Amino acid sequence: MNRQLTRHRLEGLSCPVCAAKIEDRIKESGLKGRIDFSSQSLILENEDLDRIQRIISSVEPGVRIVESSDRHNRLRTLIPILVAGSVFLLASIVDDFLHGQYEILEYSIYILAYVIAGSRVLSKAFRNAVKGRFFDENFLMTVATVGALLIHELPEAVAVMLLFNIGEFFEGLAVSKSRKSILALVDLKAEMVSQIIDGKIISVKASEIRIGDSFIVKPGERIPVDGVVVAGDTWLDVSHISGESRPVKVARKSVVYAGSINTSGLIEVEATASLEKSYTSRMLQMVEDASSRKATTERLITRFSRVYTPIVVLSAIFLALIPPLLFGGNFAEWIRRALILLVISCPCALVISIPLGYFAGIGRASKNGILIKGSNYLEALTMIDTVIFDKTGTLTEGRFKVTEVTLLNGKPMEEVLGFAAAVESYSNHPIARSIMEFVSSNGLNTKKFSVSGFSEHPGKGVTAKVDGKTVGLGNQKLLKDFNLIPPYNGSQGNVFLVVDGRLLCVMKISDSLKSDSKTAIDLLRRQGIRRIVMLTGDEDAVANSISQELSLDDYGSGLTPQGKLLRLEELAKSGRRIAFVGDGINDAPAIIRANVGFAMGNAGSDAAIETADVVVSNDSPLQIPKALAIAEKTRSIVIQNIIFALGVKGLFIFLGAFGLANMWGAVFADVGVTMIAIVNSLRILSDKLNT
Repeated sequence: MNRQLTRHRLEGLSCPVCAAKIEDRIKESGLKGRIDFSSQSLILENEDLDRIQRIISSVEPGVRIVESSDRHNRLRTLIPILVAGSVFLLASIVDDFLHGQYEILEYSIYILAYVIAGSRVLSKAFRNAVKGRFFDENFLMTVATVGALLIHELPEAVAVMLLFNIGEFFEGLAVSKSRKSILALVDLKAEMVSQIIDGKIISVKASEIRIGDSFIVKPGERIPVDGVVVAGDTWLDVSHISGESRPVKVARKSVVYAGSINTSGLIEVEATASLEKSYTSRMLQMVEDASSRKATTERLITRFSRVYTPIVVLSAIFLALIPPLLFGGNFAEWIRRALILLVISCPCALVISIPLGYFAGIGRASKNGILIKGSNYLEALTMIDTVIFDKTGTLTEGRFKVTEVTLLNGKPMEEVLGFAAAVESYSNHPIARSIMEFVSSNGLNTKKFSVSGFSEHPGKGVTAKVDGKTVGLGNQKLLKDFNLIPPYNGSQGNVFLVVDGRLLCVMKISDSLKSDSKTAIDLLRRQGIRRIVMLTGDEDAVANSISQELSLDDYGSGLTPQGKLLRLEELAKSGRRIAFVGDGINDAPAIIRANVGFAMGNAGSDAAIETADVVVSNDSPLQIPKALAIAEKTRSIVIQNIIFALGVKGLFIFLGAFGLANMWGAVFADVGVTMIAIVNSLRILSDKLNT
């Protein structure tokens, strides 16, 4: 059977724990599907939709598969709260008058408010009980509140259900706020494109654009797919995809990315990628995949709640029966204490606030142009003590420029550079692009060559057969492979062209540090990173110069991809927790091996971006300390929520067992703590970072 993935919208899914339960049940049923909580989507592989819906309904009756999202879903959640709240207020006002003589009417009004407020919880508890699944928060809430009604704790029973719903409503708001940060990218996709066909401008779907197609982008429009400007100039708003608030100037030959907004002039763009392969689409896919990778703390809390709930129920039964049976106490009093224990012990604050905390952390990072592919990587970032940087395109601009050409052996410039251009036209390396740009910008009339046997030698250069001649272009290491000696020392940044064993020219290639590299290194130092290293395939003179300028702890030069990997593994064996930051295909092995791998999203190769755990949208080294700061803030708030929830619940459990806490105290220990934890989690989205 062919592997076919389909995506469906889910309505009524506002709880990350609920999403995890649905996903677990789908997998337990032997089906292939997962929940993308960030976009409220269900991703299936060749599965029966009706069967999946039955599974979803058995776990969360309020969640449905729909064709499109319902914008009024939050309002429908709010209406029962408002109605139940109004009935509850009425019952509270007439309570003294009805109590005693009109007790049946008093019960009726409270029970009406209770049923309206608790319909979802009661429905879930009943459905789960029928299927033999008793131990969850819905069961705890139902047993505790029904018991409270039976012992005439009417206002408290209604308040528990009402406040629980209010808590879920605020949780939905919190999730929505986090989701907006994560899915700001969704709105970056342009639906229609003004394509140029035979000199005419025709409106077509963005999905129909192919590599090489030309289209225009008017002021106010979004760039639909990645491309290169071929005519015109303008300023682009890239804030949504990179976190950069300042407009970016683009002109002819400028690379532009899908999702950028044209703010001023008209530009013509030639597509360099299809819609599916463009920057925005790739980033969206990474965000959607992130929800399936959970932090260790999340997994522990999920397992903890499964064990914790039955222990609480058994403890409540013990508290209700053993003391009066052994010591002759009042059954009603001990049952009341047991019911209070059930309400206090509901694990909602933990099972809701912790996933929400990590979700908010990923949302904060996305808002800043940092795409973290899962909360497990967000957690791993807090343990990093060593950061390894690639050089080209990571710490340096990666925009190489040919600044000097020295001809040898008397060959004319056109012929020499013709050989160089013929070989480099098959390479995507930044140095290759710089040579091609030099040839083009100088208008050299190079003839076309027949090229075969092209081969790239990482850390050295490239070779090929050009018109039957063996051509090599690279650094001193490649020169040694041809048994040649550099014509002079101090060859920093030099590229040598060899044709049939003869050295024909030396090209001086320059690169420069990114303006924020030094600041990024200083911030990492202040954050407590113990060791900062640079590994590069470039020669030692270049690497040493940059290492000294940035005050790095160490560097490695002339390294192949395997060499970088070996240096990284040496550090890992010493017990270091390593983040590797790179952008090229040659960095992919090290990115995979690191505890956390970073890739530069704009200039980075597909291999680096796909294998990375974190993708930096604007290619700025400053995003590395920012990612670490967001991770640290997230962990701090998650730990606060755990300590606060367990501390308050532990205190009230103690007070409740000894009859020192009433049902209102229990309501605070459950719903109040949950709401405080939710609000605390939202601080991740707005608090200042330690950078």
